[in-house]
Amino acid sequence: MNDPVTVIGGGFAGCEAALQLAKRGIPVRLCEMKPKRFSPAHKSENLCELVCSNSFKAARVESAAGLLKAEMELLGSVCVRCAKATSVPAGGALAVDRDLFSAAVTEAVKSEPLIETVREECTRVPRAGTVIVAAGPLASAALSADIGALCGEPLSFFDAAAPIVTAESVDMTRAFTQSRYEKGGDDYVNCPMNKEEYEPFYGALVSAETVILHDFEKNGIYEGCMPIEVMAKRGENTIRFGPMKPVGLRDPATGHRPWAVLQLRKENAAGTLFNLVGFQTNLKFGEQQRVFSMIPALANAEFVRYGVMHRNTFLKSPGLLTPAFNMIERPDIFFAGQITGVEGYMESAAAGILAGINAANRLQGKPPFIPPETAMLGALSRYVADTSNKDFQPMGAAMGLLPPLPDRVRDKRLRYAKLAERALKDLAEYIQNESISK
Repeated sequence: MNDPVTVIGGGFAGCEAALQLAKRGIPVRLCEMKPKRFSPAHKSENLCELVCSNSFKAARVESAAGLLKAEMELLGSVCVRCAKATSVPAGGALAVDRDLFSAAVTEAVKSEPLIETVREECTRVPRAGTVIVAAGPLASAALSADIGALCGEPLSFFDAAAPIVTAESVDMTRAFTQSRYEKGGDDYVNCPMNKEEYEPFYGALVSAETVILHDFEKNGIYEGCMPIEVMAKRGENTIRFGPMKPVGLRDPATGHRPWAVLQLRKENAAGTLFNLVGFQTNLKFGEQQRVFSMIPALANAEFVRYGVMHRNTFLKSPGLLTPAFNMIERPDIFFAGQITGVEGYMESAAAGILAGINAANRLQGKPPFIPPETAMLGALSRYVADTSNKDFQPMGAAMGLLPPLPDRVRDKRLRYAKLAERALKDLAEYIQNESISK
């Protein structure tokens, strides 16, 4: 029998990884610091505790969140199974009774004879044997420091991310491609504004509602990255000399330099997603949609991720991890969950599934299990490892991560349905071909 695989963290990712390993006959030592020590956000002794919302987002398969859960079911996800068993009414979303859900996952782990759950704090990543680090965004200071030492750089302690929109939803009749002073080719999409458009946008930005931070999130959150709305409150022209500066640009539609410009930059190698450059924000999600859509080129923009600024420990995964979620330099060490740069309960669980399967495959001499890029699981695993992403920030499931269909479908609901159909078909075929146990 193999030596036990050490899994650090009993959250969504850790539990999924442990059960995937056990299902393949590999013993697991699952380390969880509760109840000996709790993070500021945790209260329950159970594994897989929900610390924020009790919703796992949309249930319909034609949505990114629903598609991800359907794909996870094909791989025997314990989180999806327990969520459905403990669900509560939530319209079109899959929401759970948080206590019953955590208890159900805890029981599933406890009932697996190949998993030994060790209730003690792990302050160091073992450097020998196979290890899966599934520490969440509130990893202890000691463990975070050791992970930083292992990876060669300190972890990011605050997630200061700008919104991301789909490329196809940007109105290119009101935008133009150009780099400042013609340096860098057409690397940026520029969304110009004249003075009459900018002034009401500015007024809406400085008066919009912001998210209330937890106490443990407040210290130092603005040290490295100032929110666009905070910068704007310093004066009406401050952001025109900062993220929205128009210098070095000329709008071909007018022949003149715009009053202000928002620049968009590719978020992924496929160019299906754009990042709002310099627009890290702490505005509420609905306010981001309202205010940023006042920029003419973004009037009908589809936001696949809103900007966030909160406590979130994550790796700079591109160049550090492979799409199989193990380290390039130390392939016996895997990472899973939000620490890898996926964002959301089910995304964390999905990363745990893939890390668990790939750790087992490595021990059993099998090739890595990397789902096709047309599947949400494959798209997320590639996003985490995409070295073309120079400004890496956490990402949740989004249809914009998937390669476009061969023929353009204008109706969004029909397009999403076709993307989901293709994803599940391709993933099922990949699972069958790889002889992965469901």
